[in-house]
Amino acid sequence: MEKRNIKELIEKEAPNLNNLLDPEDVKQFQGLTEELRDTWTKKQMFRTETEMQFSVLNDAKYPTKAAKYWQCVREQNVFLENLMNLSFDYRRADVKLKRLQQKMEKEEDPLKKELLQIDIDEKIYNKASMQLVARDRMREIKLWSKFKKKFDDGSFDTKDVNTHQLHSYHLTMKNKAETLTEGSSQPEVFNVLGQLQSIERIKKELGQLQHEKKDKLTHELGAKPE
Repeated sequence: MEKRNIKELIEKEAPNLNNLLDPEDVKQFQGLTEELRDTWTKKQMFRTETEMQFSVLNDAKYPTKAAKYWQCVREQNVFLENLMNLSFDYRRADVKLKRLQQKMEKEEDPLKKELLQIDIDEKIYNKASMQLVARDRMREIKLWSKFKKKFDDGSFDTKDVNTHQLHSYHLTMKNKAETLTEGSSQPEVFNVLGQLQSIERIKKELGQLQHEKKDKLTHELGAKPE
C-alpha cells in the first residue's frame, strides 16, 4: 500500500460500520471515501509556517535575530527527537504486525482469526498515521532550518547560546515591563521587574549598560557610534 494512502483502509472498513451506523449513513460514508482520504491527508497536525513566524518567533518574546535563531534551534531539536522516537515506534509496530500475520497463518479457529484480522487492520492504520505524523514533523524540521538560515546574518554567535542572552533577555523583559498595568498582579510585577533589574545589574557589572546608553545617545544626536 502506498505510504499515507488510507483510501484502501477506509473502503475496507466501511462495511463494518454497519455495526455502528444506519445503512443510509454507511452508504453516504462510502460515497465520501475520496473526500475523507483527502481530509485525512491534508489535515493540519503541527504549526504552519505563518504560525511559526508570528506565534513562536514573536518579536516581543524574541526581539533579536539571535534570540529567534536560538529558538529555531530549540524547536528543530524537539522535532528531531520526536521524529527519532517515532521511527523506533514505527519499527516496533512493523515487527508486531509481522507477528500478527504469522499467527494468522497458523490460526485455525475462525473467531480467533477474526480477532487477529482486526488487530492487523488496526496496526496497518496506525502505521499509516505514523507516516503522516513523520511527514509533518519533517516539514517543520525543514522550515526551522530555513528560518535559521534567514536569521543567521553573521552578526551573532551561533555556537554558544549564552552569548546573546543578556542583550536579548534585556529587551524581552523591557517589553514585558511595558505591558504591566495597574491591574497586573503583584507576583507578575515582582517577577518581571525583578528579572529586569537583575539583568541591568549584571550588565552594569560587565560594563555593558553604560556602553548601550552611550550608543543610544550618540544615535539620537545623529552621530556615528564609536
